[in-house]
Amino acid sequence: MDHRLPQLLAKRLAEPLPGPMVGSRFESRPRLRQQDNPPPQGARAAAVLILLYRHQGRWHLPLTLRPSHLADHAGQISLPGGALEPDETSCGAAVREFREELGGGGEIELLGRLSPLYVHTSNFLVTPWVGTTATRPELVPNPAEVEEVFEIPLDHLLDAANFGSHFRMRRGRPCTAPHFVWKSHRIWGATCMILGELITVIEEVVSY
Repeated sequence: MDHRLPQLLAKRLAEPLPGPMVGSRFESRPRLRQQDNPPPQGARAAAVLILLYRHQGRWHLPLTLRPSHLADHAGQISLPGGALEPDETSCGAAVREFREELGGGGEIELLGRLSPLYVHTSNFLVTPWVGTTATRPELVPNPAEVEEVFEIPLDHLLDAANFGSHFRMRRGRPCTAPHFVWKSHRIWGATCMILGELITVIEEVVSY
């Protein structure tokens, strides 16, 4: 994939975004009725970081498997991130949470943000930030917050063969949950929707 991806993405992220993939192929069906409403005033502000870096000639990004003891989204595959601290910016929180969860010293260049996404199950209003680093970071998972880390090639997510769906029960009713497949894991829910917007904008700017 193009070495100029960070420059192309930075330019694209400064323009109007496609939106948080509400009603798209990346969102679970049937939709919850309240998903059409704006986020409540009491929603908790949070941020996540999509960190892109080249490794073995391919762009990668890290995702984390959350431990089963966590209060929110336990056992799910997520982007590094978390709640904002008082007087903290969302971009600052995204970088801080990344370093707290995965270490990853080195300079991170932020390219821009994707659309904020309200997550009903945890009452988080999540702002996803996209960043890059010149070299592959040394990822050291924090065992209190990360059970396992996955370095996923970006072109794996862009390959339609690695996208599917599965059935889940939600509030006692069956639903169809879209997911990306990584080895034996499914990447679904809010993470699927955020990555869905990312690949949507990448497909606009990159030939591969």
